[in-house]
Amino acid sequence: MSRPSAETLRILDASRNRMREALRVIEDHLRFACDDADATAAVKRVRHDLQTLTDGLEPAALLDARAAFADVGRGRTTPEERTRRHPDDILRAAFARLTESARSFAEHAKLDDPERAARAERIRYAGYDLEQRILLRSARITRFARQRLYVILTEALCRHDWQHTVERVLAAGVGIVQVREKQIDDRHLLARSRALRDATAAAGALLIINDRPDIARLVGADGVHVGQEDLSVADVRRIAGGGLLVGKSTHSRAQFEAALAEAPDYLAIGPMYQTTTKPQDRIAGLDTLREVAPLAATPLVAIGGITPDRAAAVRAAGATQVCVCSAVLAAEDPGRAAGAFLAALQDEPDPA
Repeated sequence: MSRPSAETLRILDASRNRMREALRVIEDHLRFACDDADATAAVKRVRHDLQTLTDGLEPAALLDARAAFADVGRGRTTPEERTRRHPDDILRAAFARLTESARSFAEHAKLDDPERAARAERIRYAGYDLEQRILLRSARITRFARQRLYVILTEALCRHDWQHTVERVLAAGVGIVQVREKQIDDRHLLARSRALRDATAAAGALLIINDRPDIARLVGADGVHVGQEDLSVADVRRIAGGGLLVGKSTHSRAQFEAALAEAPDYLAIGPMYQTTTKPQDRIAGLDTLREVAPLAATPLVAIGGITPDRAAAVRAAGATQVCVCSAVLAAEDPGRAAGAFLAALQDEPDPA
């Protein structure tokens, strides 16, 4: 391993600085604009790896090689570089800066230290993974947050054929559908989930798979929902990929606070009222919803025994979305039933 030339040191120093700046922009956006603790922690890990990238090089030599004022590229920018039209543009530009600089660092480090070059390559690929994870999830979270009604599909609760039920529900304007089937085998669950992916994609709706990150990944679903006894949020992301949303059910303030530490993309709380779909010994109710609503910046889904007449009160208590099952699935006209909920949720809630 030879000592890098002054020219190489200058390039390594500039590339490292660009990577450091890009990671700071990404981390600040995730931390302060998105309140995304999980993604922020992932960026911090990459920043730690970056800090070790110049181990073994004399700091004084890097500083001595720096020539910021003599840089022929200084001050040369395009109009596109001076404007950002959307917050995601900030992230895309920062990720491009990160991965391009990592590539430049790696190529020039190969002249003197192949191992250092390999570490830079790992940072580059980490940047690609983070870009996919953060930008895909960001778009899905935005779409999720815009919706008001979330319908869980279970065939046994449908009055009509499940396909007819889904068609009617989507035609009514429901934007989130979760498939929850505990009684069918994996082959049929996969086939049904693929059919639902096609239907929801055509309608512009999000598809969530209950408890099965493997199925969600295979069909290209938008997210996975887990309960208290299911996989952790982190394990779901390891299986399904970082671009998918992960939601978690809670039934008390203690469970809610514990779930927050896992950094899910949304949280569900319930039941709000007693329900025949999943009877509970303890009802969380509106009081628990009011307690937990200020604790999370993520979407908050209320579930359990909610009717159109109760929907406004549930929203006023802090829910961003209302989740229903039998109230729509078991209706004579599922589309009309869904429409009644959407009409009740159309206006902003009155103060509780």
